[in-house]
Amino acid sequence: MSRPVLLLLQVLVAVVLIGIWHLGSTLKVPAGVLGAKAFYPLDPFFFSTPLAVFERTWRDFATGVIWYHLGITLLETALAFAIGAGAGVVVGFWFARQRVVAAVFDPYVKMANALPRVVLAPIFALWLGLGIWSKVALGVSLVFFIVFFNVYQGVKEVSPTVLANARMLGMSERQLLRHVYWPSALTWMFSSLHISVGFALVGAVVGEYLGSAAGLGYRIHQAEGVFDVTGVFSGMLVLAVFVIVIDTVVTLIENRLTVWRPVAAANQR
Repeated sequence: MSRPVLLLLQVLVAVVLIGIWHLGSTLKVPAGVLGAKAFYPLDPFFFSTPLAVFERTWRDFATGVIWYHLGITLLETALAFAIGAGAGVVVGFWFARQRVVAAVFDPYVKMANALPRVVLAPIFALWLGLGIWSKVALGVSLVFFIVFFNVYQGVKEVSPTVLANARMLGMSERQLLRHVYWPSALTWMFSSLHISVGFALVGAVVGEYLGSAAGLGYRIHQAEGVFDVTGVFSGMLVLAVFVIVIDTVVTLIENRLTVWRPVAAANQR
């Protein structure tokens, strides 16, 4: 399937969903059709309307109200993503190359990964305050394990034949790391980074939601407090758009770094 056709289908799905939302929230079902009074399938009080959400979002950007909050959330997301992904790559490589270390710390890694992040959020707020670092810590706790497990598995999946041939040709450990282990882990790493982008944003927003004075999570929480459904959906729309933008950037970097793969090369055409 060509890229324009794929993009057209993706846009079509969005148009259909928004169309259903618009019709359900603006057209009443006549009285007696289902044995009841006239009603909206999607009550605007609970679901708002697409036009109201788009209008609110446009007004927030036009007046500049949202830029400060968006900047705070994106900063927290970027820091959580960079720190969590970087630590996950380094520790994943280390554990995969040091079997004794991996065996010793295996139960502790699993226990740490099993901890509910919602429980950790108040603890991070207590330790680090209500500033950005408690949100960054929550995002790091989400991103780290996703990247760590993928990199760890990617390094372990190196073909024994390729590894044996490389060693037979006299490659040093540094050369093996650069030319064998790193390419093997790269595909696994980028597959985790696509997921991690969303989780980094989730960590930032959840942290803001639970306790903050700025950020998109704070704005959504404030809107919920006054039953402003339009404001809630507007905040969610902004989050969704920026997740797509960040994921697109990650995809461009992935295509650049994995150009040696036949699949990646084919996708760039």
